[in-house]
Amino acid sequence: MSSSTSTLFIPNASSPLFGCHTILLVVFFLSIFAFLFAPGGLAWALSKTRSKSTIPGPSGFPILGLVFAFTSSLTHKTLAKLSTTFNAKPLMAFSVGFTRFVISSHPDTAKEILTSSAFADRPVKESAYELLFHRAMGFAPYGEYWRNLRRISAIHMFSPKKISNSGCFREKLGLKMVNQVSSCMSLDGFVEVKSLLHFASLNNVMMSVFGKSYDDFGEVEKLVSEGYELLGVFNWSDHFPIISWFDVQGVRRRCRDLVAKVNVFVTEIVNEHRERRCLNDEVVDGDFVDVLLDLELENKFSESDMIAVLWEMIFRGTDTVAILLEWIMARMVLHPEIQARAQMEIESVVGSGRPVCDSDLPNLPYLHAIVKETLRVHPPGPLLSWARLAIHDTQVGPHMVPAGTTAMVNMWSITHDGEIWVNPEKFDPDRFMGEEISVMGSDLRLAPFGAGRRVCPGKAMGLATVQLWLAQLLQNFKWVGSGRVDLSECLKMSLEMKKPLVCKAMARV
Repeated sequence: MSSSTSTLFIPNASSPLFGCHTILLVVFFLSIFAFLFAPGGLAWALSKTRSKSTIPGPSGFPILGLVFAFTSSLTHKTLAKLSTTFNAKPLMAFSVGFTRFVISSHPDTAKEILTSSAFADRPVKESAYELLFHRAMGFAPYGEYWRNLRRISAIHMFSPKKISNSGCFREKLGLKMVNQVSSCMSLDGFVEVKSLLHFASLNNVMMSVFGKSYDDFGEVEKLVSEGYELLGVFNWSDHFPIISWFDVQGVRRRCRDLVAKVNVFVTEIVNEHRERRCLNDEVVDGDFVDVLLDLELENKFSESDMIAVLWEMIFRGTDTVAILLEWIMARMVLHPEIQARAQMEIESVVGSGRPVCDSDLPNLPYLHAIVKETLRVHPPGPLLSWARLAIHDTQVGPHMVPAGTTAMVNMWSITHDGEIWVNPEKFDPDRFMGEEISVMGSDLRLAPFGAGRRVCPGKAMGLATVQLWLAQLLQNFKWVGSGRVDLSECLKMSLEMKKPLVCKAMARV
Protein backbone atom coordinates (compact mmCIF):
# COMPACT_ATOMS: atom_id res chain seq x y z
CA MET A 1 0.00 0.00 0.00
CA SER A 2 1.36 3.38 -0.86
CA SER A 3 0.60 6.51 1.05
CA SER A 4 1.05 10.10 0.09
CA THR A 5 1.57 13.01 2.42
CA SER A 6 1.09 16.67 1.72
CA THR A 7 3.56 19.10 3.15
CA LEU A 8 3.34 22.84 3.65
CA PHE A 9 5.87 24.57 1.51
CA ILE A 10 7.94 27.08 3.47
CA PRO A 11 10.35 29.00 1.34
CA ASN A 12 13.99 28.82 2.28
CA ALA A 13 15.27 31.97 3.93
CA SER A 14 17.77 32.35 1.11
CA SER A 15 15.19 31.97 -1.67
CA PRO A 16 13.74 34.99 -3.54
CA LEU A 17 10.21 33.79 -2.65
CA PHE A 18 10.96 34.18 1.04
CA GLY A 19 12.00 37.79 0.45
CA CYS A 20 8.74 38.55 -1.42
CA HIS A 21 6.61 37.07 1.40
CA THR A 22 8.50 39.09 3.99
CA ILE A 23 8.11 42.32 2.04
CA LEU A 24 4.37 41.72 1.52
CA LEU A 25 3.83 41.03 5.22
CA VAL A 26 5.78 44.13 6.22
CA VAL A 27 3.80 46.27 3.75
CA PHE A 28 0.53 44.75 5.01
CA PHE A 29 1.23 45.48 8.67
CA LEU A 30 2.62 48.92 7.90
CA SER A 31 -0.58 49.71 6.00
CA ILE A 32 -2.70 48.66 8.97
CA PHE A 33 -0.46 50.62 11.31
CA ALA A 34 -0.65 53.73 9.11
CA PHE A 35 -4.43 53.35 8.82
CA LEU A 36 -5.03 52.98 12.54
CA PHE A 37 -2.57 55.70 13.49
CA ALA A 38 -3.45 58.24 10.80
CA PRO A 39 -3.65 61.90 11.90
CA GLY A 40 -6.98 62.22 13.67
CA GLY A 41 -7.38 58.49 14.17
CA LEU A 42 -9.59 55.77 12.70
CA ALA A 43 -12.71 57.81 11.88
CA TRP A 44 -10.61 60.23 9.83
CA ALA A 45 -8.81 57.38 8.07
CA LEU A 46 -12.23 56.05 7.01
CA SER A 47 -13.34 59.45 5.68
CA LYS A 48 -13.83 59.59 1.93
CA THR A 49 -13.22 63.33 1.81
CA ARG A 50 -9.59 64.17 1.31
CA SER A 51 -8.18 67.63 1.88
CA LYS A 52 -5.00 69.04 0.40
CA SER A 53 -4.24 70.29 3.90
CA THR A 54 -4.37 67.51 6.50
CA ILE A 55 -5.83 68.60 9.82
CA PRO A 56 -3.28 67.82 12.56
CA GLY A 57 -4.31 65.78 15.55
CA PRO A 58 -3.66 62.70 17.68
CA SER A 59 -4.48 59.22 16.42
CA GLY A 60 -5.30 58.04 19.92
CA PHE A 61 -5.68 54.34 20.67
CA PRO A 62 -6.37 51.96 17.77
CA ILE A 63 -10.11 51.89 17.05
CA LEU A 64 -10.94 53.62 20.37
CA GLY A 65 -9.34 56.97 19.51
CA LEU A 66 -9.62 59.53 22.33
CA VAL A 67 -12.33 57.67 24.23
CA PHE A 68 -10.57 58.01 27.55
CA ALA A 69 -10.32 61.80 27.25
CA PHE A 70 -14.13 61.84 27.29
CA THR A 71 -14.53 59.43 30.17
CA SER A 72 -12.48 61.70 32.46
CA SER A 73 -13.79 64.72 34.36
CA LEU A 74 -11.24 67.10 32.79
CA THR A 75 -11.87 66.59 29.08
CA HIS A 76 -11.49 70.32 28.34
CA LYS A 77 -7.98 70.39 29.80
CA THR A 78 -6.91 67.19 28.04
CA LEU A 79 -8.04 68.52 24.66
CA ALA A 80 -6.40 71.91 25.34
CA LYS A 81 -3.08 70.21 26.09
CA LEU A 82 -3.31 68.06 22.95
CA SER A 83 -4.08 71.06 20.73
CA THR A 84 -0.89 72.72 22.04
CA THR A 85 1.19 69.53 21.67
CA PHE A 86 0.11 69.05 18.04
CA ASN A 87 0.37 72.77 17.24
CA ALA A 88 -3.32 72.59 16.35
CA LYS A 89 -5.05 75.38 18.28
CA PRO A 90 -6.86 76.70 15.18
CA LEU A 91 -8.22 73.25 14.37
CA MET A 92 -7.44 69.76 15.64
CA ALA A 93 -8.80 66.47 14.32
CA PHE A 94 -9.43 63.39 16.44
CA SER A 95 -11.65 60.34 16.61
CA VAL A 96 -13.80 58.77 19.27
CA GLY A 97 -14.59 55.31 17.95
CA PHE A 98 -16.21 55.85 14.56
CA THR A 99 -17.12 59.49 15.25
CA ARG A 100 -15.05 62.13 13.48
CA PHE A 101 -14.30 65.32 15.47
CA VAL A 102 -12.67 68.69 14.96
CA ILE A 103 -12.11 71.14 17.78
CA SER A 104 -11.11 74.80 17.74
CA SER A 105 -9.08 76.43 20.52
CA HIS A 106 -8.70 79.78 18.76
CA PRO A 107 -11.19 82.69 18.42
CA ASP A 108 -10.89 82.93 14.62
CA THR A 109 -11.75 79.34 13.76
CA ALA A 110 -14.24 79.23 16.65
CA LYS A 111 -16.11 82.09 14.98
CA GLU A 112 -16.02 80.29 11.62
CA ILE A 113 -17.58 77.18 13.16
CA LEU A 114 -20.19 78.85 15.36
CA THR A 115 -21.44 81.37 12.79
CA SER A 116 -21.32 79.15 9.69
CA SER A 117 -24.56 77.82 8.21
CA ALA A 118 -22.62 74.61 7.49
CA PHE A 119 -22.64 73.88 11.25
CA ALA A 120 -26.30 74.76 11.86
CA ASP A 121 -27.21 71.32 13.25
CA ARG A 122 -26.22 69.45 16.38
CA PRO A 123 -25.21 65.80 16.60
CA VAL A 124 -28.12 64.10 18.35
CA LYS A 125 -26.79 61.85 21.09
CA GLU A 126 -28.86 58.79 21.94
CA SER A 127 -29.73 60.24 25.35
CA ALA A 128 -30.87 63.55 23.81
CA TYR A 129 -33.07 61.69 21.34
CA GLU A 130 -34.58 59.44 23.97
CA LEU A 131 -35.22 62.46 26.23
CA LEU A 132 -37.27 64.08 23.38
CA PHE A 133 -34.78 66.90 22.86
CA HIS A 134 -34.78 66.33 19.08
CA ARG A 135 -38.23 67.98 19.24
CA ALA A 136 -37.00 70.93 21.34
CA MET A 137 -34.72 73.86 20.63
CA GLY A 138 -31.46 72.33 21.81
CA PHE A 139 -31.22 69.47 19.30
CA ALA A 140 -34.00 70.07 16.74
CA PRO A 141 -32.53 70.09 13.21
CA TYR A 142 -32.11 73.47 11.57
CA GLY A 143 -35.23 74.29 9.57
CA GLU A 144 -38.72 75.77 9.80
CA TYR A 145 -39.69 73.94 13.00
CA TRP A 146 -36.50 75.03 14.78
CA ARG A 147 -36.87 78.64 13.56
CA ASN A 148 -40.43 78.74 14.91
CA LEU A 149 -39.24 77.51 18.31
CA ARG A 150 -36.49 80.09 18.35
CA ARG A 151 -38.83 82.93 17.40
CA ILE A 152 -41.44 81.90 19.98
CA SER A 153 -38.91 81.74 22.81
CA ALA A 154 -37.33 85.05 21.78
CA ILE A 155 -40.69 86.83 21.86
CA HIS A 156 -42.51 85.11 24.69
CA MET A 157 -39.76 83.95 27.04
CA PHE A 158 -36.50 85.87 26.63
CA SER A 159 -37.45 89.28 25.23
CA PRO A 160 -36.16 92.37 27.13
CA LYS A 161 -39.75 93.13 28.17
CA LYS A 162 -40.28 89.63 29.60
CA ILE A 163 -36.95 89.74 31.42
CA SER A 164 -37.79 93.14 32.89
CA ASN A 165 -41.30 92.05 33.92
CA SER A 166 -39.91 89.03 35.77
CA GLY A 167 -37.46 91.21 37.75
CA CYS A 168 -39.80 91.53 40.76
CA PHE A 169 -40.06 87.76 41.10
CA ARG A 170 -36.27 87.37 40.87
CA GLU A 171 -35.90 89.99 43.61
CA LYS A 172 -38.34 88.07 45.86
CA LEU A 173 -36.50 84.82 45.25
CA GLY A 174 -33.19 86.52 46.04
CA LEU A 175 -34.51 87.95 49.32
CA LYS A 176 -35.93 84.54 50.20
CA MET A 177 -32.47 83.09 49.58
CA VAL A 178 -30.98 85.79 51.87
CA ASN A 179 -33.35 84.64 54.64
CA GLN A 180 -32.38 81.02 54.02
CA VAL A 181 -28.68 81.93 54.35
CA SER A 182 -29.43 83.57 57.73
CA SER A 183 -31.33 80.47 58.85
CA CYS A 184 -28.47 78.16 57.80
CA MET A 185 -25.99 80.26 59.77
CA SER A 186 -28.25 80.23 62.85
CA LEU A 187 -28.86 76.49 62.71
CA ASP A 188 -25.58 75.09 61.37
CA GLY A 189 -23.01 77.89 61.50
CA PHE A 190 -22.21 77.43 57.77
CA VAL A 191 -23.88 77.58 54.34
CA GLU A 192 -23.93 74.93 51.63
CA VAL A 193 -24.19 77.42 48.80
CA LYS A 194 -25.14 75.25 45.83
CA SER A 195 -28.27 73.71 47.33
CA LEU A 196 -29.76 77.16 48.03
CA LEU A 197 -28.80 78.46 44.60
CA HIS A 198 -30.18 75.39 42.84
CA PHE A 199 -33.54 75.66 44.60
CA ALA A 200 -33.88 79.37 43.77
CA SER A 201 -32.82 78.80 40.16
CA LEU A 202 -35.31 75.97 39.64
CA ASN A 203 -38.08 78.08 41.17
CA ASN A 204 -37.21 80.97 38.85
CA VAL A 205 -37.51 78.72 35.80
CA MET A 206 -40.73 77.10 37.01
CA MET A 207 -42.37 80.51 37.44
CA SER A 208 -41.26 81.63 33.96
CA VAL A 209 -42.42 78.42 32.28
CA PHE A 210 -45.39 77.24 34.34
CA GLY A 211 -46.43 80.41 36.15
CA LYS A 212 -46.12 78.92 39.63
CA SER A 213 -43.53 78.72 42.38
CA TYR A 214 -42.87 75.85 44.75
CA ASP A 215 -41.90 75.45 48.38
CA ASP A 216 -40.75 71.87 47.82
CA PHE A 217 -39.75 70.37 44.48
CA GLY A 218 -39.38 66.76 45.55
CA GLU A 219 -39.81 64.69 42.39
CA VAL A 220 -39.05 67.55 39.96
CA GLU A 221 -35.55 68.00 41.31
CA LYS A 222 -34.91 64.29 40.90
CA LEU A 223 -36.12 64.44 37.28
CA VAL A 224 -33.80 67.35 36.46
CA SER A 225 -30.81 65.71 38.18
CA GLU A 226 -31.41 62.41 36.39
CA GLY A 227 -31.66 64.22 33.04
CA TYR A 228 -28.39 66.05 33.64
CA GLU A 229 -26.63 62.82 34.51
CA LEU A 230 -27.92 61.03 31.41
CA LEU A 231 -26.97 63.83 29.03
CA GLY A 232 -23.58 64.31 30.67
CA VAL A 233 -22.48 60.67 30.80
CA PHE A 234 -20.20 59.38 28.06
CA ASN A 235 -22.35 56.89 26.14
CA TRP A 236 -20.30 54.31 24.23
CA SER A 237 -23.32 53.59 22.01
CA ASP A 238 -22.99 57.05 20.39
CA HIS A 239 -19.62 56.14 18.89
CA PHE A 240 -19.60 52.34 18.50
CA PRO A 241 -22.59 51.08 16.47
CA ILE A 242 -22.27 47.45 17.61
CA ILE A 243 -22.45 48.43 21.28
CA SER A 244 -25.65 50.42 20.64
CA TRP A 245 -27.51 47.16 19.98
CA PHE A 246 -27.06 46.07 23.58
CA ASP A 247 -27.52 49.30 25.63
CA VAL A 248 -24.71 48.08 27.88
CA GLN A 249 -24.77 51.20 30.10
CA GLY A 250 -28.55 51.20 30.40
CA VAL A 251 -28.77 54.77 29.09
CA ARG A 252 -31.66 54.01 26.72
CA ARG A 253 -33.65 52.23 29.40
CA ARG A 254 -33.06 54.97 31.99
CA CYS A 255 -34.01 57.67 29.49
CA ARG A 256 -37.30 55.97 28.66
CA ASP A 257 -38.11 55.52 32.33
CA LEU A 258 -37.36 59.20 32.92
CA VAL A 259 -39.45 60.39 29.96
CA ALA A 260 -42.44 58.42 31.25
CA LYS A 261 -42.21 60.34 34.55
CA VAL A 262 -41.65 63.66 32.76
CA ASN A 263 -44.72 63.07 30.59
CA VAL A 264 -46.87 62.57 33.69
CA PHE A 265 -45.50 65.68 35.42
CA VAL A 266 -45.68 68.07 32.44
CA THR A 267 -49.03 66.74 31.17
CA GLU A 268 -50.60 67.35 34.58
CA ILE A 269 -49.54 71.02 34.52
CA VAL A 270 -50.63 71.46 30.88
CA ASN A 271 -54.05 70.01 31.75
CA GLU A 272 -54.36 72.44 34.66
CA HIS A 273 -53.81 75.29 32.19
CA ARG A 274 -56.38 73.82 29.80
CA GLU A 275 -58.99 73.63 32.55
CA ARG A 276 -58.30 77.20 33.60
CA ARG A 277 -58.63 78.40 30.02
CA CYS A 278 -61.98 76.61 29.67
CA LEU A 279 -63.26 78.57 32.66
CA ASN A 280 -61.77 81.84 31.39
CA ASP A 281 -61.68 82.27 27.60
CA GLU A 282 -59.30 85.24 27.70
CA VAL A 283 -55.84 84.69 29.11
CA VAL A 284 -53.93 87.91 29.75
CA ASP A 285 -50.17 87.82 30.37
CA GLY A 286 -50.12 84.04 30.48
CA ASP A 287 -47.01 81.96 31.07
CA PHE A 288 -45.11 79.97 28.47
CA VAL A 289 -47.56 77.05 28.68
CA ASP A 290 -50.33 79.41 27.59
CA VAL A 291 -48.21 80.57 24.65
CA LEU A 292 -47.76 76.97 23.46
CA LEU A 293 -51.45 76.17 23.98
CA ASP A 294 -52.34 79.07 21.70
CA LEU A 295 -50.01 77.65 19.06
CA GLU A 296 -51.55 74.21 19.50
CA LEU A 297 -54.93 75.69 18.55
CA GLU A 298 -53.31 76.95 15.34
CA ASN A 299 -52.14 73.36 14.63
CA LYS A 300 -48.49 74.40 14.87
CA PHE A 301 -47.61 72.17 17.83
CA SER A 302 -48.57 68.68 18.91
CA GLU A 303 -48.82 67.71 22.56
CA SER A 304 -45.60 65.71 22.35
CA ASP A 305 -43.85 68.79 20.90
CA MET A 306 -45.18 70.86 23.78
CA ILE A 307 -43.98 68.41 26.42
CA ALA A 308 -40.51 68.30 24.82
CA VAL A 309 -40.20 72.11 24.68
CA LEU A 310 -41.43 72.66 28.25
CA TRP A 311 -39.19 69.89 29.62
CA GLU A 312 -36.17 71.38 27.88
CA MET A 313 -36.95 74.86 29.28
CA ILE A 314 -36.94 73.49 32.83
CA PHE A 315 -33.88 71.37 32.20
CA ARG A 316 -31.66 73.92 30.46
CA GLY A 317 -32.56 76.88 32.64
CA THR A 318 -31.77 75.45 36.04
CA ASP A 319 -28.19 74.41 36.71
CA THR A 320 -26.12 77.01 34.84
CA VAL A 321 -27.14 79.92 37.08
CA ALA A 322 -26.51 77.93 40.27
CA ILE A 323 -23.14 76.59 39.08
CA LEU A 324 -21.88 80.00 37.92
CA LEU A 325 -22.93 81.69 41.17
CA GLU A 326 -21.24 79.01 43.24
CA TRP A 327 -17.96 79.67 41.38
CA ILE A 328 -18.41 83.42 41.95
CA MET A 329 -19.03 82.99 45.68
CA ALA A 330 -15.95 80.76 45.94
CA ARG A 331 -13.94 83.56 44.38
CA MET A 332 -15.47 86.11 46.78
CA VAL A 333 -14.30 84.00 49.71
CA LEU A 334 -10.82 83.62 48.23
CA HIS A 335 -10.51 87.32 47.26
CA PRO A 336 -11.92 89.40 50.15
CA GLU A 337 -10.50 92.61 48.63
CA ILE A 338 -12.56 92.06 45.46
CA GLN A 339 -15.62 91.25 47.56
CA ALA A 340 -15.19 94.45 49.62
CA ARG A 341 -14.81 96.58 46.50
CA ALA A 342 -18.04 95.16 45.05
CA GLN A 343 -19.85 95.84 48.32
CA MET A 344 -18.61 99.43 48.32
CA GLU A 345 -19.92 99.86 44.76
CA ILE A 346 -23.34 98.51 45.78
CA GLU A 347 -23.47 100.91 48.75
CA SER A 348 -22.51 103.89 46.60
CA VAL A 349 -25.32 103.14 44.15
CA VAL A 350 -28.04 101.77 46.46
CA GLY A 351 -27.23 103.28 49.83
CA SER A 352 -28.12 101.53 53.06
CA GLY A 353 -31.83 102.23 53.24
CA ARG A 354 -33.21 99.73 50.72
CA PRO A 355 -32.43 96.38 49.12
CA VAL A 356 -30.67 96.28 45.76
CA CYS A 357 -33.08 95.77 42.84
CA ASP A 358 -33.09 94.94 39.15
CA SER A 359 -32.96 98.58 38.05
CA ASP A 360 -29.67 99.11 39.94
CA LEU A 361 -27.75 96.56 37.86
CA PRO A 362 -26.75 98.87 34.95
CA ASN A 363 -24.95 101.09 37.51
CA LEU A 364 -22.75 98.31 38.94
CA PRO A 365 -19.90 97.90 36.41
CA TYR A 366 -17.48 96.23 38.84
CA LEU A 367 -20.10 93.62 39.74
CA HIS A 368 -20.49 92.93 36.00
CA ALA A 369 -16.71 92.61 35.71
CA ILE A 370 -16.67 89.98 38.49
CA VAL A 371 -19.29 87.94 36.63
CA LYS A 372 -17.36 88.22 33.35
CA GLU A 373 -14.07 87.24 34.96
CA THR A 374 -15.70 84.18 36.54
CA LEU A 375 -17.16 83.23 33.15
CA ARG A 376 -13.64 83.50 31.74
CA VAL A 377 -11.85 81.49 34.44
CA HIS A 378 -14.65 79.00 35.13
CA PRO A 379 -16.87 78.82 32.00
CA PRO A 380 -19.91 76.66 32.92
CA GLY A 381 -19.77 75.10 29.45
CA PRO A 382 -16.01 74.82 28.72
CA LEU A 383 -16.72 72.89 25.52
CA LEU A 384 -19.87 75.00 24.92
CA SER A 385 -21.92 72.08 26.24
CA TRP A 386 -23.36 70.81 22.98
CA ALA A 387 -21.36 70.44 19.77
CA ARG A 388 -22.23 71.28 16.16
CA LEU A 389 -22.57 68.96 13.17
CA ALA A 390 -21.30 69.71 9.65
CA ILE A 391 -24.31 69.27 7.34
CA HIS A 392 -22.12 69.41 4.22
CA ASP A 393 -18.43 69.59 3.31
CA THR A 394 -17.11 72.99 4.35
CA GLN A 395 -13.91 74.96 4.65
CA VAL A 396 -12.55 76.00 8.06
CA GLY A 397 -9.37 78.00 7.67
CA PRO A 398 -7.20 76.14 5.13
CA HIS A 399 -8.82 72.78 5.93
CA MET A 400 -11.75 70.92 4.40
CA VAL A 401 -14.12 69.49 7.04
CA PRO A 402 -16.31 66.70 5.62
CA ALA A 403 -20.06 66.43 6.17
CA GLY A 404 -21.00 64.47 9.28
CA THR A 405 -18.07 65.75 11.32
CA THR A 406 -18.79 66.83 14.88
CA ALA A 407 -17.28 70.27 15.57
CA MET A 408 -16.48 71.59 19.04
CA VAL A 409 -15.09 74.81 20.50
CA ASN A 410 -12.86 74.63 23.57
CA MET A 411 -13.84 77.91 25.23
CA TRP A 412 -11.82 77.00 28.34
CA SER A 413 -8.69 76.71 26.21
CA ILE A 414 -9.35 80.10 24.59
CA THR A 415 -10.01 81.86 27.89
CA HIS A 416 -6.82 80.41 29.42
CA ASP A 417 -4.52 81.18 26.48
CA GLY A 418 -1.61 83.45 27.41
CA GLU A 419 -1.44 84.73 23.82
CA ILE A 420 -4.99 86.07 24.14
CA TRP A 421 -5.23 87.07 27.83
CA VAL A 422 -2.61 88.68 30.09
CA ASN A 423 -1.93 86.48 33.14
CA PRO A 424 -4.80 84.13 32.25
CA GLU A 425 -4.56 82.13 35.50
CA LYS A 426 -5.01 85.24 37.63
CA PHE A 427 -8.54 86.14 38.78
CA ASP A 428 -8.67 89.86 37.94
CA PRO A 429 -12.03 91.58 37.26
CA ASP A 430 -10.16 94.81 36.47
CA ARG A 431 -9.26 93.42 33.04
CA PHE A 432 -12.90 94.13 32.10
CA MET A 433 -13.01 97.65 33.55
CA GLY A 434 -10.74 99.20 30.93
CA GLU A 435 -12.04 97.32 27.88
CA GLU A 436 -15.61 96.51 26.92
CA ILE A 437 -15.74 92.82 26.03
CA SER A 438 -19.17 91.38 25.33
CA VAL A 439 -19.99 87.87 26.55
CA MET A 440 -23.04 87.60 24.30
CA GLY A 441 -21.28 85.92 21.36
CA SER A 442 -19.88 88.78 19.27
CA ASP A 443 -16.34 88.44 20.67
CA LEU A 444 -15.04 84.88 20.51
CA ARG A 445 -12.32 85.56 23.06
CA LEU A 446 -15.10 85.12 25.62
CA ALA A 447 -18.31 83.53 24.38
CA PRO A 448 -19.50 81.30 27.23
CA PHE A 449 -23.02 81.09 25.77
CA GLY A 450 -21.88 80.23 22.25
CA ALA A 451 -22.49 82.31 19.13
CA GLY A 452 -24.37 82.25 15.86
CA ARG A 453 -27.65 80.45 15.20
CA ARG A 454 -27.32 78.10 18.15
CA VAL A 455 -26.31 80.69 20.75
CA CYS A 456 -28.01 80.11 24.13
CA PRO A 457 -31.40 81.87 23.86
CA GLY A 458 -31.66 82.47 27.62
CA LYS A 459 -28.28 84.17 28.05
CA ALA A 460 -29.68 87.64 28.90
CA MET A 461 -32.12 86.26 31.48
CA GLY A 462 -29.42 84.07 33.00
CA LEU A 463 -27.00 86.99 33.34
CA ALA A 464 -29.67 89.26 34.84
CA THR A 465 -30.46 86.58 37.43
CA VAL A 466 -26.81 85.97 38.34
CA GLN A 467 -26.05 89.70 38.66
CA LEU A 468 -29.09 90.44 40.84
CA TRP A 469 -28.63 87.49 43.21
CA LEU A 470 -24.91 88.20 43.52
CA ALA A 471 -25.66 91.83 44.42
CA GLN A 472 -28.23 90.72 47.03
CA LEU A 473 -25.87 88.17 48.59
CA LEU A 474 -23.01 90.69 48.76
CA GLN A 475 -25.21 93.50 50.09
CA ASN A 476 -26.40 91.42 53.02
CA PHE A 477 -23.39 89.30 53.97
CA LYS A 478 -19.64 89.19 54.23
CA TRP A 479 -18.59 85.81 52.87
CA VAL A 480 -15.68 84.06 54.56
CA GLY A 481 -14.16 80.59 54.46
CA SER A 482 -15.21 77.60 56.50
CA GLY A 483 -12.15 75.49 55.81
CA ARG A 484 -10.18 75.31 52.59
CA VAL A 485 -11.88 76.42 49.34
CA ASP A 486 -11.09 73.77 46.74
CA LEU A 487 -11.24 75.04 43.13
CA SER A 488 -10.86 71.56 41.63
CA GLU A 489 -13.12 71.10 38.61
CA CYS A 490 -15.43 68.31 37.53
CA LEU A 491 -16.93 68.37 34.04
CA LYS A 492 -20.35 66.77 33.84
CA MET A 493 -22.99 68.53 31.74
CA SER A 494 -21.45 71.75 33.10
CA LEU A 495 -18.14 72.58 34.75
CA GLU A 496 -18.88 72.16 38.45
CA MET A 497 -16.86 72.50 41.63
CA LYS A 498 -15.61 69.01 42.48
CA LYS A 499 -16.19 69.73 46.17
CA PRO A 500 -19.27 71.93 46.73
CA LEU A 501 -18.60 75.25 48.42
CA VAL A 502 -19.23 75.39 52.17
CA CYS A 503 -18.59 78.79 53.77
CA LYS A 504 -19.80 81.30 56.35
CA ALA A 505 -21.95 84.36 55.74
CA MET A 506 -21.59 87.11 58.33
CA ALA A 507 -24.48 89.59 58.41
CA ARG A 508 -23.45 93.10 57.34
CA VAL A 509 -24.79 96.09 59.21
